[in-house]
Amino acid sequence: MRFSDLTIDFPGSTNRLYQRLGELRQTGAAIVDLVSANVTEHGIAFPHDRLAAVLTESAVAGRVYAPDSLGQPAAREAIARYEGVPAGRILLTPGTSVSYWYVFKLLCEAGDEVLCPAPSYPLFDYIARLAGVRIRHYRLDGNRAWAIDMESVEAAITPRTRAVVVISPHNPTGMVLDPAAMAKLATVASRNDLALIVDEVFRELVYDGVEAPRPHGTEAPLVFALNGFSKMFALPGLKIGWMAVSGRSAEVDRAMRTLEMISDTFLPVNEPAQLAVPAILEAGADFLPAYRGELERRRNAALAALGALAPSPPSGGVHMVLPVGRDVDEDALALELLEDARVLVHPGYFYDVEGRHIVLAFVQEARVLGEALRRLAARL
Repeated sequence: MRFSDLTIDFPGSTNRLYQRLGELRQTGAAIVDLVSANVTEHGIAFPHDRLAAVLTESAVAGRVYAPDSLGQPAAREAIARYEGVPAGRILLTPGTSVSYWYVFKLLCEAGDEVLCPAPSYPLFDYIARLAGVRIRHYRLDGNRAWAIDMESVEAAITPRTRAVVVISPHNPTGMVLDPAAMAKLATVASRNDLALIVDEVFRELVYDGVEAPRPHGTEAPLVFALNGFSKMFALPGLKIGWMAVSGRSAEVDRAMRTLEMISDTFLPVNEPAQLAVPAILEAGADFLPAYRGELERRRNAALAALGALAPSPPSGGVHMVLPVGRDVDEDALALELLEDARVLVHPGYFYDVEGRHIVLAFVQEARVLGEALRRLAARL
């Protein structure tokens, strides 16, 4: 049987850390997972009664299948009010990962390049491979609270570069882009005729009064702002995402025509979920303050448990990057923490973090989180 090279690139093998995790779990060992960012596993959930009522109503409303290539108009209109762009410039998707694939296919021929930050979530490498796109990295500076190194952005641009990915709040560092940095990126994009792909999935999860600047209205020629309900409202299973497209009218119109055709080819978004979007956005406005406040409390519990080892407080998201010493073997440390402290963390190199670090999420309940991190801090 002949297969594509994906069978080589995606072999499905498990690394040593996860092999050992599986072995320990088979023995019944209690492991505190400080990797999973799924808050629904840790006591945070969208109000059940309200969600049940909304989904029941939307299921009834969606009994007759009447798809729209861009997404149901009522859903797009509600999202457009949230995003501040016209509804005709909103496309619904079944999540941000699919949104990335759509945009990569829209902008790039095989072998073209997209710039992504380093550190970053490893998902981009897989999506890029599926889209036939090459990833080049620009640098986030760990000595400046993970601010974007603008010189490295410019240095990474080649004649085959088509877009720059921006993640704010950033996964895994928790950095939130400031307005000046957003404006500089837009200037670089305009000067080099590049699109900006702005990942805002943690946009509502910001702390200490910080606000994430919006990319719409900058001088970038074309902007794709990606978001969804997974992180915003703790609804990962609903599979509702979207992109809001802005920029120069001619470029936006051309992009929307092609995106509509791509979406129409698959029509992948659940219809009742689309019809629930306006009510979920309305109910979510009441849910968000408590949700955000609880995550900020858990972040603060993590910082307190780590004590002097704590990094600068992440301004957004649900992750932090913890330096562990220049001579530390990250793999060995992660395995040792799993074996001895029964705590699962990731080595920093999983995310292309320069130097020696571990990466963890702070979504566990504060009591469990504090105890696990005190064990981790004792080892470090």
